[in-house]
Amino acid sequence: MDSIDKLLAELKAEYQEQKPQQQQPKPISAKPMSMQRKSESLIDSLLAEVKADFEQKDLAEKLQRQQEQEQERIRQEQLKAKKLEELKKQANLWLANLDPLSSEGLWFERFAQGYSSKLEAAIEYLQTNE
Repeated sequence: MDSIDKLLAELKAEYQEQKPQQQQPKPISAKPMSMQRKSESLIDSLLAEVKADFEQKDLAEKLQRQQEQEQERIRQEQLKAKKLEELKKQANLWLANLDPLSSEGLWFERFAQGYSSKLEAAIEYLQTNE
């Protein structure tokens, strides 16, 4: 019986040693979970910040491209207007030098009938001959 009592005492001692160890991991695991949640929250906020930065940069680049496109459109319109002014000058000069009784002058009279003015017809004629 003495050996049974000894065996029971050893088992009881082992059980008591294991029990505190089993309880100890629970608080330890609770701390990493709260740390993990804080870490995930921090990572989420950092990712949101980075995403917002990229969106802001994308928006700024988009606005810059729009401004550049608008400036290019304005530049093209100015070039077109300048070219039209030059064509008007050339057309006026051409009309001034055109002999209305020449074959070209008579042809131009018929050609110009489809336009609102002789100047407009002369501009069209000069543009097609360029």
